[in-house]
Amino acid sequence: MNTALVDAKKRIVVRPGKPGEVYDVQCQSPGRLLLVRLERPVRVESMDRRDCLAAMEKAPLRPRMSWEELRRMTREP
Repeated sequence: MNTALVDAKKRIVVRPGKPGEVYDVQCQSPGRLLLVRLERPVRVESMDRRDCLAAMEKAPLRPRMSWEELRRMTREP
């Protein structure tokens, strides 16, 4: 069983932990704590200019049809 002491600044050294790791502290009951190591999210590569323009062409912000076409499609006869 591993034990740890809290110092004056309320810090605990977690032996298997490495510098920079982040833990979620969950209080399960009075006097019982659970530490869960959090993983860093995988970084998604940003899109370059060509990919951004292709995405905007694929899903434009404005409808490509005219207002008259939209009215004909949405109005009841």
